[in-house]
Amino acid sequence: GVYVLAQNDQGLVLVDMHAAHERITYERLKRDFDARQVIRQPLLVPLRVALSRRECDTALNAESDLAGMGLIVESGGPETLVLREMPALLDASRGELLLRDVVSDLVEHGVSQRAEALGDELLSTMACHGSVRANRRLTIDEMNALLRDMERTERADQCNHGRPTWTQLSLQQLDSLFLRGQ
Repeated sequence: GVYVLAQNDQGLVLVDMHAAHERITYERLKRDFDARQVIRQPLLVPLRVALSRRECDTALNAESDLAGMGLIVESGGPETLVLREMPALLDASRGELLLRDVVSDLVEHGVSQRAEALGDELLSTMACHGSVRANRRLTIDEMNALLRDMERTERADQCNHGRPTWTQLSLQQLDSLFLRGQ
């Protein structure tokens, strides 16, 4: 219901099925998301955001960079930006904060990873909620499929939160636990 136990030539492998499935799901979501680039959603009511003249100028000069992050803006005046589109994965209520943070990063550092970080956070949440839960009994075929998916998944040794997804006990460790050969 929580762990998958498997044996290999070296000993016993213990897998936290939720953590492992979460990493597999996250990597799939991220790969699919990256392959389509950033999918944008037009805002039904474009958002007017008051900024300094310097921030507006910086944002308009970085229009293509903003578009690459899924943010489509236009001038609404010397100290106003109009946000017309934003990444579809993000909640529209976060649009103003995201735009302000990205523009602030651009002014201060010339680059921003805020949209990507928020996207990663959302994909991580989606992966967690979309993964097998504790006390769900997996069939032998499902357990084998999980183990094969782990073998093919990058960073399958940790879930998105940094917890280990598996550990192994060697035959020597097992023998020691059961006082074999002593």
